Amino acid sequence: MKPYLKTTPTREGFFGEYGGAMLPPPLVPHFEEIAAAYDKLSKSAEYMNDLRYIRKHFQGRPTPISYLKNLSDMAGGAQIYAKREDLNHTGAHKLNHCMAEGLMAKYMGKTKLIAETGAGQHGVALATAAAYFGMECEIHMGEVDMAKEAPNVVRMKLLGATVVPVTFGAKTLKEAVDSAFGSYMEQADKALFGIGSVVGPHPFPMMVRDFQKVVGIEAREQFIEMTGELPDVVAACVGGGSNAMGLFSGFFDDEGVELFGVEPGGTSSKLGDHAATLTYGVDGDIHGFRTKMLVDDAGEPAPVNTLASGLDYPGVGPEHAHLQKTGRVNYTVADDKESLQAFYDLSRHEGIIPALESAHALAFALREAKNHMGKSILINLSGRGDKDIDFVAETYGFGE
Repeated sequence: MKPYLKTTPTREGFFGEYGGAMLPPPLVPHFEEIAAAYDKLSKSAEYMNDLRYIRKHFQGRPTPISYLKNLSDMAGGAQIYAKREDLNHTGAHKLNHCMAEGLMAKYMGKTKLIAETGAGQHGVALATAAAYFGMECEIHMGEVDMAKEAPNVVRMKLLGATVVPVTFGAKTLKEAVDSAFGSYMEQADKALFGIGSVVGPHPFPMMVRDFQKVVGIEAREQFIEMTGELPDVVAACVGGGSNAMGLFSGFFDDEGVELFGVEPGGTSSKLGDHAATLTYGVDGDIHGFRTKMLVDDAGEPAPVNTLASGLDYPGVGPEHAHLQKTGRVNYTVADDKESLQAFYDLSRHEGIIPALESAHALAFALREAKNHMGKSILINLSGRGDKDIDFVAETYGFGE
């Protein structure tokens, strides 16, 4: 049997029945150019050496794994560990693919990077890459998210990016994607669209996964070095799903390791109160690819709700839909209340302030620890919570 990552997706970008590239005709040659560039550069020693240098000397990789002893004792049962992507430069996993995309753009002769952002972490990371490579940067962000994640808006502007407020629809991540795609169509000759997750038309779900798999490769080696064995359970939050795909990539071929994706349960299971696409969604097409998505009565993308801006997307990466269908990954939810409590708990008892997105994975670990007595749970702490502290303090206070 060939390793999973060597056989998935197909050349056309399908993960089983999900994925592909459904594009307006003017964009087809540009995405074909990106796919051809990735095929070449991913096998290029020069490109990979440049990327490894950046990861080590600019990003600060490898990031460590931390044993969360205090929370493990509180939860009872399993021992909880965290892969510390919050210690990656800019404070989240996003820089792993943004620096790689920026380096690709440089090799391709592009002069500008364009993207959407939800919580702002991807926007900050792409703005950082643009500054590093001497490129222009244009970030589209919903007005609702701009208000919730004001520190990241400031960071993007300080890094030299033009932040475009998105004022239509729900004014969150889906609309930011729509807006960014529209702008990219007019500038595709000189710009690269740095999609912020394992979503979008082929080749982006594959590319972003491959750029993020450094997280899983590191984590697997580090966990064995720390404990002498593999973790029993590996978990990560899932919105679009890039941090989860990065961590899961290190363990796909380890049959004894259970993989869990944790979706945002919001405030209830009612449509419009959550963003749990895999738990409650149906097959459909969104933003140029086929996946599972949340739809309203008219069959349009449904409104979503979660306290974590980076998870408020009515679709999900096509590979996640495939992994759910094949049963290799289990998907569950953590709601706003338990995720917020996990945010407070990690801050108070471990001295680590997590991103609200990452707190969903921690909430799962705290909830499930008692059901895995004598076992280990490794979560991806995908980002730090600097961006969320004003919103949490003003909206919810400082916890008990």
